Amino acid sequence: MRNSIGVLLVSGLVLTSCGTVRDSRLNPFNWFGRAEAVETTSAKEINPLIPREKESIFRRGETEYAGTPVSTINGLVIERVSGGAILRVRATAALQGAFEVVLEPENEDELPVDGVLTYRVLAIQPTGFRQGTVQSREINAARFRTDQELAGVRTIRVMAADNALQVRRR
Repeated sequence: MRNSIGVLLVSGLVLTSCGTVRDSRLNPFNWFGRAEAVETTSAKEINPLIPREKESIFRRGETEYAGTPVSTINGLVIERVSGGAILRVRATAALQGAFEVVLEPENEDELPVDGVLTYRVLAIQPTGFRQGTVQSREINAARFRTDQELAGVRTIRVMAADNALQVRRR
């Protein structure tokens, strides 16, 4: 037992003092080389107080949304929550495989027109899929609106390609 502990201590000291393994190709941290600084823009253009956005799978570059209106709307529910309401829509797409469902406001500033707030249900609907059952084509979308944004709203209308549903305040 004493011999094995002594051998372990001596081998540990020898290996830690060996600097050639750190710089050799056997070390996996050296396989890609060291990081180098690359200047992409001039120092005048960068404001350190404004954070830069990073590319992400959740936040893509500025591309136009390619969604089309879904076929029908099956249900529309307004759920009261703390600080506002959640607009929840259940719809049916024309074909299976619809994704990236969006409740898009009818006008850009998302203000009510004569007390009516109007949305369209859009989804990216790929071609080449079969129609399938109604349950396999069902999609859901939701949008949160604050109490301040809903102050002048009397009716919320949601439109699809074939129908529209609306909910009125009591």
